Amino acid sequence: MTIRPTAYEFFAGGGLAGLGMAGLGMAAGIDTVFANDMDPAKARAFVSNHPHIPFRLGDVWSLTLDDLPGRPDLAWASSPCQDVSLAGARAGLEAGRSGAFWGFWRLMQGLADQGRAPRVIVLENVIGLLTSGQGRDFAAVCTAMAQAGYRVGALEMDTALWLPQSRPRLFVVAIKGAGPEAAGPAAPFHSPRLVAAQARLPQAVRDAWAWWSLPVPPKRNLDLAALLEPDEAADWLDDPQAILALAGPAHRVRIDQAVASGGRQVGAAYRRVRIENGVKVQRLEVRFDGLAGCLRTPAGGSSRQYVVVCDQGRARVRRLTGREAARLMGLPEDYRLPSSESAALKLTGDAVAVPVVRALTEGLLSPALGPRRAAA
Repeated sequence: MTIRPTAYEFFAGGGLAGLGMAGLGMAAGIDTVFANDMDPAKARAFVSNHPHIPFRLGDVWSLTLDDLPGRPDLAWASSPCQDVSLAGARAGLEAGRSGAFWGFWRLMQGLADQGRAPRVIVLENVIGLLTSGQGRDFAAVCTAMAQAGYRVGALEMDTALWLPQSRPRLFVVAIKGAGPEAAGPAAPFHSPRLVAAQARLPQAVRDAWAWWSLPVPPKRNLDLAALLEPDEAADWLDDPQAILALAGPAHRVRIDQAVASGGRQVGAAYRRVRIENGVKVQRLEVRFDGLAGCLRTPAGGSSRQYVVVCDQGRARVRRLTGREAARLMGLPEDYRLPSSESAALKLTGDAVAVPVVRALTEGLLSPALGPRRAAA
């Protein structure tokens, strides 16, 4: 009898990576058998939605090998990205939050010493990992994996291929054994910046490198408007001009053109701080291309995304809701979000989109793991 492979899910948040690996009925899915996160609100959401999965609340550095059950086939780590994000201060993996990767890697080394090393390791992070620390962070991660005997490769996957959200993320995949592999880099998952980062790696790591192959998904036919609440159910701002007035010239033109069209156009917008003539200025940046901007956590002045609807010669503005953010991450309607909007937005803004993980699992992770037979 064949059984599904198992996984540990570190920095699990609300368990979105596990939902993608499980595949919602996918025969070749991967089942999470242990999860960990240090955020209490996310932990409550995880336990509420995955009551059957053993969960440990706490810093990854506090975990011991005794906390980890059995021998996993895969270990997933969506380690904190704030210190390597292109939107952050770029302190790199030596900083406290992103340095949590090394707390995770300590456990992987311990499992190897006990003969329990997973056959596949996945690190999910922002694309800033490719260049943070002048490329040293990416090199350090790949070197650690290669020295542990893994074939190492990476893919840049944008959620926009599956859902109406612009959200590029980096997936570093380490496999002991073979996996679907291409002869060289190929679009769309091996971007020019990934190719450049791979070329800067030490020779020993490049010798262990694999250009993992993944099928390109069919063209997405879902847009932002399809995932939003009906206009009549939304909580619109009383004074939209107070927000729209922050738009710079180019974005003001976009808004004016959308209003002048007379038809319904739905956009997404963020407030951001820009430097103009040496002065910090808050600006509204809006897009009407059917995509939401990359979801962010509710920390910082530009993190709450707005919905802008232009129709019948006027523009209305409101804030994106937690449930709408959940849809933009591919969560089902029955997923139980935190009751607080702030906590719901933090959970989704820190997470990995479910369909992206599902595609990675179906196209690469499950084929690499192969069938597994139960002990007689």
